Amino acid sequence: MLVVNNIFTETPRLPHVVMTIGSFDGVHLGHQAILRQVVQDARRINGTAAVLTFRPHPREFFMPNHTPNLLTTEKQKIALLEHLGLDAVFFFPFNAETASLEPKDFVEKVLLGKCGVRELVVGHDFRFGRAARGDFDLLENMAPRFGFKVSQMAPLLIQGERVSSTAIRERILEGDLEQAELFLGRKFALHGRIEQGRGIGKTLGFPTANVISPRSIIPAHGVYAAEALLDGMSYPAAINIGIAPTIRQDNVVVEAHLINFSGDISGKEMELIFHHRLRPERKFPSREDLVEQIRKDVQTITEYFARLRK
Repeated sequence: MLVVNNIFTETPRLPHVVMTIGSFDGVHLGHQAILRQVVQDARRINGTAAVLTFRPHPREFFMPNHTPNLLTTEKQKIALLEHLGLDAVFFFPFNAETASLEPKDFVEKVLLGKCGVRELVVGHDFRFGRAARGDFDLLENMAPRFGFKVSQMAPLLIQGERVSSTAIRERILEGDLEQAELFLGRKFALHGRIEQGRGIGKTLGFPTANVISPRSIIPAHGVYAAEALLDGMSYPAAINIGIAPTIRQDNVVVEAHLINFSGDISGKEMELIFHHRLRPERKFPSREDLVEQIRKDVQTITEYFARLRK
């Protein structure tokens, strides 16, 4: 898949571009419905299935003190888009200058001039241009004059609720991974870099890797069963999220104990695929009680993955 890191400085000429536009944080089932339509339409005309997305997330630009915790890193998003069959992803640099583009200028200069759009597929609530003044009606009015087609997708409802990144974030923050999975169409995964911690887990007999993923959403405090993807291998893992109240830490950390694994992995990248939450985080009367509970948690997770393998 072609990745265009800045649509204003790189202008590839691609055949018959069919495009959709959005942040696509999470690439959830609602997004996937739009993206599959783009791929289908592109294949019909032997064209290019493409996405125009933003860097950074628009809310990060407009509300720097209230930025959303993202469901996917950029690396994850690109991988998901490629898996869905997209041919190209264009990054739109979101800054004061580009955010001030009038809707008509956005269509003429960006969609047509830079991306070469022939067909456009947008979501039900799509808005664009300065102050979000552009909408589907404007696109429909411009399409005949500028020679492109435009269509709009209805929202996806599951159990009577509209699938959205906001709804998924709420579920993850509550630790409701099953409902998040229902809307994502896959298990929630956290991607980050392993950072050396205080080494307390090792003294307890259960060494852990601290996973750092800035700006990513973190599930509710507690203990989780997860898969850890590291160097192309998958390991069952016990994840603790929180402040470890028995031994007390200053900040919330994501600690992953990879079961039946040993080795120095500090500085490497790892992805944690969350399966389910075992229990909330709590304070134990003593370190001995904590170790006993960790032992039980690891045994429970080991048996869980053994059942899955069968």
